[in-house]
Amino acid sequence: MAADPTPSQTVGPFFSFLLADVLSELVPPDATDAVVVRGRILDGADEPVPDAMVEIWQADEHGRYCLDFGWGRSGSDSEGRYSFVTRKPGRVPDGNGGLQAPHLSVLVFARGLLKPVRTRMYFPDEDANADDRVLTAIPEADRQRLVARPRDGALAFDVRLQGDDQTPFFVV
Repeated sequence: MAADPTPSQTVGPFFSFLLADVLSELVPPDATDAVVVRGRILDGADEPVPDAMVEIWQADEHGRYCLDFGWGRSGSDSEGRYSFVTRKPGRVPDGNGGLQAPHLSVLVFARGLLKPVRTRMYFPDEDANADDRVLTAIPEADRQRLVARPRDGALAFDVRLQGDDQTPFFVV
């Protein structure tokens, strides 16, 4: 006998109405400083999550959070793929007199999640990663899961929601 479905299995997700406008291009794709970020949302069995919504929040290139730049939203397709066109953010003060390494704050909304999960995407080959207080507080074995990888002219950042290679998530 099958268990009764939970509310999160019977209600939603209803992300498609939030994705009617293109919100994944924070800068034009042909901008000289454009950075393409592509990834997949994967479940605990390493299967794609086709109905997820990914949000990014970031500072501008000067390390400032602005009202007119820094937020984007992308849905995932049938293979769990999402993408953004943005620019690399500047370093933001960490509240303790230092600076954070350039990063994107990433929120994932998906079926079975009553609240979004939050993580960060750091940029590869960034010297500042070695001094970032958040990144260095994460165990070494998990740290590389937060650093994007160059792939096919873009940065690849997959988010695994569960399993042995689960992406480290932060409490919001």
